[in-house]
Amino acid sequence: MDFWKNRKPCAWVWGVLAGAFFLTIGIFQGQFAVVWKKAVMICLECIGIG
Repeated sequence: MDFWKNRKPCAWVWGVLAGAFFLTIGIFQGQFAVVWKKAVMICLECIGIG
């Protein structure tokens, strides 16, 4: 468990920033709409509405 003791306390901030950066890139490329449409279709099929 020495690995976690030697980590910098604010190292998680870089991970959050990288995630937000890549999410922003995906939104500008139009991938959000594609993923949202697929998620809605899966939910409608599972529930049986569609």
